[in-house]
Order: sequence, then structure tokens, then C-alpha cells
Amino acid sequence: MPEEYLVAQDLHKSFNEHKAVNGVSFAIHKGEIFGLLGPNGAGKTTTIRMLSTVLEPDQGDVTIGGHSMKREADAVRNLIGVCPQELALYVELGALDNLVFFGRMAGLSSQEAKEQAKTHLALVGLEERGKGRIDKFSGGMKRRVNLAVALMGHPELLFLDEPTVGIDPQSRNNIYETIEGLRDKGMTILYTTHYMEEADRLCDRIAIMDGGQIIALDTPHELKAQIGPPEQVTLEDVFLKLTGRSLRD
Repeated sequence: MPEEYLVAQDLHKSFNEHKAVNGVSFAIHKGEIFGLLGPNGAGKTTTIRMLSTVLEPDQGDVTIGGHSMKREADAVRNLIGVCPQELALYVELGALDNLVFFGRMAGLSSQEAKEQAKTHLALVGLEERGKGRIDKFSGGMKRRVNLAVALMGHPELLFLDEPTVGIDPQSRNNIYETIEGLRDKGMTILYTTHYMEEADRLCDRIAIMDGGQIIALDTPHELKAQIGPPEQVTLEDVFLKLTGRSLRD
């Protein structure tokens, strides 16, 4: 049996009278890319914020690398890296300086931060642009720096929240290859996206959320097989069948 690296147990979270997450439980295996998909308002973002220790659940717990988020939040934070959808960069600084700054914030020494920064910039194809200011970078380059920042400190579990939104095909492909390379080296990854073909390519298993609950969880192949021949059905077909075609605000 695959080793379970993240275990979410009966997570609940409400905001005033609104139940954003209602009894979510699942496990992510060590070394897999696990997709968490859902329409706007499904509870996906709230779930990720709980998993990454930003929000405390009203009920339930998350165990990451054997550590309970409720009892050992600091230990959990040492194991995770977060690449948010919104760019978290200092645009007036260079790429290398951004990585060093965030590395130092993660507790690395100055020398460790510089060494890791150079390694991660090379990983995302920006080793020659380390001194370039972020405000001069293209959208795709900023996304790649954002990913490199999340890798500072060598996390064991990486949260990627729509890391390819709004970028060119070349940068998107570079990010795909980087993520697949990280998985092949043993990193565990939680991936969210609204691009169904992206989830189909990258994710070993996928959970689909709606109404604050997980309504399906399986491999992309098995999810597609539930509604028709997998070679003819797309993941978008599955998503729309499960969550409906009505627009979400």
C-alpha cells in the first residue's frame, strides 16, 4: 500500500452561517501529484488554507508527515511549501534576491539561501536572469519565480494553487516538466487548476469538490471510465456531469 503523507480527517469550516467545508476527508500518498478540483465556491480554497495551516478548522484535523496540524503546526509548516495563485514577489527586487529573502524567512542561513536560490532558478530555467528585476519579467517568468520561491527550504509537500494561470505555452510546459521532475524525485504535491487537460496530464489522483464536500475521488482514467469510454471522455466531461453546467459566481 502507498504511504499516506497527508491525511485530512473530517474537516469542517464555517463563516458566519455559511458552511464552506462540510466533512472533508482524504489522503495524499507520498510522492504523488494529487489534484483538488472544483467550481468557484466549492470549498476548495478554504480546504487548502486549512491544509496549509493558514486557517484552523472548526472540526477535524490534518496530519502531514506524521505531525498533527492542531498539535504540531510549526513542525507541519517546516514540511510544506506554498505557491499561491496570487504572485507573492517583491517586484522591485531581482529574482535571486527574492528567493534569498524568502529562504532567510524560512530559516535558512545566508549561504544556504543563496545556494538554494541558484539551484531553484536553474530548475525553472531562469539561472541567467537572477539579477533581473521582477517588474521587468513576463507573466510566465513571474510564475516560474513564484514556483521557485515555494521550493526554498526543500519542502516535502508542495501546494500549487493554479500555478499556470494566464501564461504562455512555453512557460506552462516548463512548469509541467518541473512539477513532473519534482514528483519523480519523491516530492508530494497538491495541485489545483481550472484547466482540466492540465489535471489529466499531471495528476495521479483527483478529488472533485462541490458544496463543501468531496463528490468524487479516483485516478483520471477511472473518473472518465465512470461516464463512458476513457479514450473518448474528457475530464471536463466528468467535471461538468458531477458539478453541473450552471454558472458559478
